[in-house]
Amino acid sequence: MPQRKAWDNEYKNNKLVSMSEQPQKDFLNFLKYVKKEQKTIVTNLKILDLGCGLGKNSIYMAKLDNEVHGTDISSEAIKISKERASKEDLNIDFAVSNIGSKYPFADEYFDIVVDVMTSNSLNGAEREIYLAETKRVLKPGGFFFVRTLRKDGDKNAKNLLKLSPGKEKNTYIMKELGLTERVFEENEIREIYSKYFKILKLDNKSAYTKYANQSYKRNYWLVYLVA
Repeated sequence: MPQRKAWDNEYKNNKLVSMSEQPQKDFLNFLKYVKKEQKTIVTNLKILDLGCGLGKNSIYMAKLDNEVHGTDISSEAIKISKERASKEDLNIDFAVSNIGSKYPFADEYFDIVVDVMTSNSLNGAEREIYLAETKRVLKPGGFFFVRTLRKDGDKNAKNLLKLSPGKEKNTYIMKELGLTERVFEENEIREIYSKYFKILKLDNKSAYTKYANQSYKRNYWLVYLVA
């Protein structure tokens, strides 16, 4: 769902997005898994960070001597990402792009693709493009990390689905932000991603997120995949 204006406003006002410069902890755990369980050294690789936001994961990977490409639908986010990378004297390819459309990269180019809380904003048609394009640009045996919203046991999601349902199944509208999000059941995650990738590991976790200075408990899926 192209929601560029809403995300630009969010990155300017910071009601939902964290301004932290530290890499996301679940992403770091994924890297540990790749190193320990998959015997892959995460340096001198080609990395695609989908929905890179303010660039914290991209910058972390670039510091490990990886070639990093970060995309985000928000021009405001990309502007801040470029500024942060410049301060670190890092050469990262940050560009404005919607992950629900064709990627501007060659086939089988990347070793790792990262999607932290991005694809849950896509509609069904965009999600199919995102899956097919991620599969296309990943090398055979390349890794894909997804962190997305989990419906099961999430009282906040249940309330949002009831009070402000979206057009598609398991979607709700965040009216204050002008954003639509989707939450996923376990069978949906398995069905959606196993069409294109092998699921190496599927975990779930709960954590608190802040919105407009209030904390809410949310549930998440952590999906480790291989092409």
